[in-house]
Amino acid sequence: MKKVKILKTNISQVSLSKAAEILTSSKNTTVAVCNANSLVRSYRSSELNKILNSFNLNLPDGFSVAKASSILYSNDQKRVDGFKIFKETIKKGLENNTSHYFFGNSEDVISKLILVLKSEYPDINIAGYNCPPMSSAETLSSISYQELISQLNPDIVWVSLGFPKQEYVVNELSNSEKVTSNLVGIGFAIEWVAGTKVKAPEFLANIGVEWIFRLIQEPKRLYKRYLIDNTLFVIYFLKQILTNDKKVTSE
Repeated sequence: MKKVKILKTNISQVSLSKAAEILTSSKNTTVAVCNANSLVRSYRSSELNKILNSFNLNLPDGFSVAKASSILYSNDQKRVDGFKIFKETIKKGLENNTSHYFFGNSEDVISKLILVLKSEYPDINIAGYNCPPMSSAETLSSISYQELISQLNPDIVWVSLGFPKQEYVVNELSNSEKVTSNLVGIGFAIEWVAGTKVKAPEFLANIGVEWIFRLIQEPKRLYKRYLIDNTLFVIYFLKQILTNDKKVTSE
């Protein structure tokens, strides 16, 4: 599979169906869903950049990331966002009884999520869940959590702690000999599935203005991310174009 450099992060050149196939047929796969905020933070943090570039799959979650990939590398890359990859992997996993484990978020959200999933997919295999206090990444990836996950041995662990905490946790868990599950930093996209937050209509996402819909819903939490990081993404991307800083790798 090819990865293409966007800003300083290697983004997978992959389709939604292929990503879901990988998640339901492999082990020890680490996944991040990357938007403009992810790439700007990775651009400014060498530690975070190193972690993201060590992951097996960095999905082009946001419109801007997919569009940047398409412009730079003429690959017609489409969005592979958190909501879609979650739903597609759940559906694909029914074929081989893929087991799912949810780590993070709140008891209320995860309980509602499980009810929705069992209603929509009666044969879904849910291995369990854990909603630990939202403490440091080090605490969240502690030996006790590693032991619990390894005992249940789910095929996929969906980590919903928000960026970048979940990426640090995914990285720590992946380095543990106890954990062989696929690890996906899914963010709070599962709240759209659970119905605790409202997802923007798909046509808004497809023209790159989903962020406005989300900003209206959560202005205090998201205004810095969208107003500052989106601007920085454009600046850094223009710099990449002007310097012709392109790189394609294969794994």
